[in-house]
Amino acid sequence: MSTDMHSHLVPGIDDGAQTIDDSIELIQKLMAMGFRSIITTPHIKTDHYPNNKVTIGGGMEQLKAALTEKGIQIPIKAAAEYYIDEYFMQLLANKELLTIRDNEVLVEISFMAEPLRFHDILFQMQTSGYRPILAHPERYIFYHQRPETYRELKNKGCLLQLNTIALTGYYGKPVKQIAEYLLKERLYDYCGSDMHHIKHAETLERILDSNILESLIRYPFLNNRLHTTI
Repeated sequence: MSTDMHSHLVPGIDDGAQTIDDSIELIQKLMAMGFRSIITTPHIKTDHYPNNKVTIGGGMEQLKAALTEKGIQIPIKAAAEYYIDEYFMQLLANKELLTIRDNEVLVEISFMAEPLRFHDILFQMQTSGYRPILAHPERYIFYHQRPETYRELKNKGCLLQLNTIALTGYYGKPVKQIAEYLLKERLYDYCGSDMHHIKHAETLERILDSNILESLIRYPFLNNRLHTTI
């Protein structure tokens, strides 16, 4: 995959990189692992990370300036990882969503339970001209006993994004098993690092020296089509 499309590298605006130096260290790690471009996706979540186009855009300008100053050349742009809440619904109604590619929007939901009317919201996104990408579906434990739900989501037009380090057991054995199942069933569309900090980077690096890498290389992820959009 030439492009990482899920990370938290804009400094100081969510639970990802906290300083410019943090951001640069993580970007250099991604470059060393072979990534040629980055779409970073700060959280937009009203109660915790009330970001918007201004906070994300301003942070990206600072980050790009720092990369230029250090002579680090890599195409990078920002989209967002939207938590589905009332604020998200307002942005959706106003068609003000930041996209990964064309009309594709990265969304996440509660780890505790599927939101009410979730499938209706996915339909509403599509009638508004957007295509949802569900971030790290393997981490939603409430789907584990209903694996047919993943195919239902796909059939309703929702793309699925693997957190790559899930395959190492980073999030626990049940999440690893579901990630392997979704990979085997060819239900994933994208993969991303979801990189927040150095521990994520170090875990991702270990994949390069494991048999996981071969299965990821063979899989027809859509990441490679992202490089020309940045």
